[in-house]
Amino acid sequence: MSIKRQDIEIKVREWTSFADEDLRVARQALKLSSSCPYRIVAYHAQQCAEKYLKAFLVYKKKDFPYTHNIARLLELCQHHGSWPNDLLVAAELTSYAVTARYPGEDTVSRTEALKAVESASLARKTVRSALKQEGLIL
Repeated sequence: MSIKRQDIEIKVREWTSFADEDLRVARQALKLSSSCPYRIVAYHAQQCAEKYLKAFLVYKKKDFPYTHNIARLLELCQHHGSWPNDLLVAAELTSYAVTARYPGEDTVSRTEALKAVESASLARKTVRSALKQEGLIL
């Protein structure tokens, strides 16, 4: 049974909507003056990048493993253009998928949180552009 293009586009929009929510939460948390949870900012930045890459793979009808590994997702996307090379810096976000959620792990500084949001924003912009080139306007 073939999946309809319309159904795929709906799924892609769901993935990107969730990703945008993660980025919005990360940006909003940065506005907290004295007690910003930088680890949470970094976590949501990682989630944004991960979900955008998975959205692209959904659009291309490519299966992907249950993973938070940005480098692995970029590797899967590389078969569909050179744009994943522009996001190699986003692979650094991978560690925030787990370490930022549990006590006893490394802390995240303001500088690292800001860099994470910057990487997530780049992933968002790059994947949206790649999807647009594929014919999907978000």
